[in-house]
Amino acid sequence: MDDDDAEYMQGSDDEDYGFDYSDNDDAEDSGDVDIENMYYVAKSKKDDNPEEALKAFRAIVDKEETKGDWGFKALKQATKVLFQILHRPEEALQTYIQLLTYTKSAVTRNYSEKSINKILDYVGGGKGGPVDVNILERFYQVTKEALEEAKNDRLSAKTNLKLAKLWLDRKEYSRLANIIRDLHKSTAESEDQQSRGTQLLEIYALEIQMYNETKNFKKLKEIYNATNEVRSAIPHPRIMGVIKECGGKMWMGERQWARAGEDFFESFRNYDEAGSAQRIQVLKYLVLANMLTGSAVNPFDSQETQPYKTDPQITPMTSLVDAYQRREVHAAEKILRDNKAQIMDDPFIRYYIGDLLRSLRTQYLIDLIKPYTRLELSFLARQLNVEKSEVEEMLIDLILEGKIAGRIDQVTMRLELYKEQTLEQRRYSALDKWTTALESIHSAIVGKASGRGSGDTSFVNMPTEIFDA
Repeated sequence: MDDDDAEYMQGSDDEDYGFDYSDNDDAEDSGDVDIENMYYVAKSKKDDNPEEALKAFRAIVDKEETKGDWGFKALKQATKVLFQILHRPEEALQTYIQLLTYTKSAVTRNYSEKSINKILDYVGGGKGGPVDVNILERFYQVTKEALEEAKNDRLSAKTNLKLAKLWLDRKEYSRLANIIRDLHKSTAESEDQQSRGTQLLEIYALEIQMYNETKNFKKLKEIYNATNEVRSAIPHPRIMGVIKECGGKMWMGERQWARAGEDFFESFRNYDEAGSAQRIQVLKYLVLANMLTGSAVNPFDSQETQPYKTDPQITPMTSLVDAYQRREVHAAEKILRDNKAQIMDDPFIRYYIGDLLRSLRTQYLIDLIKPYTRLELSFLARQLNVEKSEVEEMLIDLILEGKIAGRIDQVTMRLELYKEQTLEQRRYSALDKWTTALESIHSAIVGKASGRGSGDTSFVNMPTEIFDA
């Protein structure tokens, strides 16, 4: 028994087995037995002789006097043969249109819904080879028309969401925008607040992915903010995983590493709950964002991420975190070189690796120059394994940010550091200023007493450094 028969058994409220045996006398009629035998004979030819199987399935439809289970199953198999094996999508579409007429009364609603979903899954999944987008769109259009006629609003909405996902995967953004518009319209008309909120988040998840892929960050942020306003919704965790992943990428684009890390963590947690393989990729993004914040907290210390610490796809990121926290820039560079497939093959990670290495090199540079008063830029460049111009740029940034005190001699290409005064030197300097101020006050008082002063108030400028020292 294959998946189609198992699905038929589960989808029907009237059957317990894959065969059409029942207690009714009609089920024992020789005509029904003949059709059943024809179906299984046709099915056995499907792989070896698809053309003969197709003829046999069509013969079953012709032989059945009234539309029933076996005719529906035959049309379902014929659609599959035409689309997946013979690669004739136009004919498969016509067979599918005929199958949809059976959903009104010939089979149970549950079984028909499962069958329609399965057909649309392989049609949109590319299992039939390259198919013209107009043919694909027609499959979904005839489905929606049949469901609207049957007043099956729930499955109609699901079909629209499937089509939207198909256009997203195929990067047909103009078609996707049209479907999203229709989905928003139908959702707005829903009276069930909980169902409306849940479906709205599904639409937003598609929309936010579209804007992320088209780099429309202004619209992406609008949709992201709108998702936070949705109430009374019980979304699938995968939907929230998608939304939070795109949110994290949005914050990364704005260099808000901490907020990106928060969203990536939420995305990972939701993907993990949904059992989605995307959790591994998002965990890498979480680790990346955490390192860019400069946080000393290891992202694998949490109970949610700890089980994945030894995952083969994650271990290179674990090693990278260790190298980053030890400020071992050369070790980090080696990890990136040796694990290109796990780290650098992802365009998103690759885009921010430059920021990560710059942050790591900056920390390494600060530690490196501490014992010196002057250093050649060429020496620093060799230590960091970068060009001299890049070292100069990093040093300028550090000087402007006040992280190091010094200057760059452009003639000799040398860094000269100003060493801070010791605490004792600062105290002697403050005492000297204090003595000078006292002498000034003394002169003012003497001058005033002798009638020669003019009320000098220089004492107000007495230094306070001595108290701080």
